[in-house]
Amino acid sequence: MTCTPPLQSACRSESALWRDGWYRFAARMASPNFGPRPPQAQIDLVVLHSISLPPGQYGGPEVPQFFANQLDWQAHPYFRQIQGMQVSAHFFIRRHGELLQFVSCDDRAWHAGVSSYRGRSNCNDDSIGIELEGLEGDRFEAAQYDTLGALCPALMARYPIKHFAGHEHIAAGRKADPGKGFDWSHFRKNVGLEDQYLPAMVC
Repeated sequence: MTCTPPLQSACRSESALWRDGWYRFAARMASPNFGPRPPQAQIDLVVLHSISLPPGQYGGPEVPQFFANQLDWQAHPYFRQIQGMQVSAHFFIRRHGELLQFVSCDDRAWHAGVSSYRGRSNCNDDSIGIELEGLEGDRFEAAQYDTLGALCPALMARYPIKHFAGHEHIAAGRKADPGKGFDWSHFRKNVGLEDQYLPAMVC
């Protein structure tokens, strides 16, 4: 962004919130699992996920350890199912609303997998991934919606975001998160989104 006089206020705001794709109000825990985006990528999609490790257990260090390739695969029987996987998301929102960031939003995190949405495949190329601490299909906490309500407008001010979808919408039949427990109507109102930003099946 070129900070000509009419844009100086916006530039100051952007500088205050972002530095090289890192969000000021997120705790930074850098993951090695990322790469460059394709040169012409439009960062116009936000993908919402849910994750907990072990499934249904909250508040521990396991999810950050998983994204950092530091999870002890022997610590729980479930971990053998994901052993060796190298994944990441840009953000992780804990049940009490704490926000962690693992990958710069300027870079390509490894959260979507085989995916397709709005006529494009490989959604990792042009999306930002947000993981909510939770179990697929269960409800999420008010504090998590509050954090989303602050983060998503900041993303929209920094990137040309035009779409929000769940993992279930970009990898239908393969993934089902965040699932029926995620309140899309509450999310839409909290962020102030028009219906065209959301998947047709949730409007």
